[in-house]
Amino acid sequence: MWDGKRSVAERIIYDALNIVEERSKRNPIEIFEQALRAATPVLEVKPRRVGGSTYQVPVEIRGDRKMALAMRWLIASARNRSGHSMAEKLAAELLDAAAGQGATIRKRDETHKMAESNKAFAHYRW
Repeated sequence: MWDGKRSVAERIIYDALNIVEERSKRNPIEIFEQALRAATPVLEVKPRRVGGSTYQVPVEIRGDRKMALAMRWLIASARNRSGHSMAEKLAAELLDAAAGQGATIRKRDETHKMAESNKAFAHYRW
């Protein structure tokens, strides 16, 4: 939602869900939930300063932050897509994420890969 335009945001969501239903012939809420589950990260890295150097320490993400990150990534990936309307771009991103592909899934995998590569610094967790 930009500039508090709630009605515009609602219309985009409902239009996107209608497009998802037309394209997939399935319940759009199920596809939305499946896309959200697929985009949800488990780990992230946080900078931790120890003895003059900064380490990227992998930490688990709280439940509410997981959902917030997944939704934020879905919206950002949809905005960066090329397409006609935001509803069509969001619908395409939801379908891609539900299928386990697309920019949102790539972002989640990138976050997990960074956390995995910095696993050696996990003992600096606070």
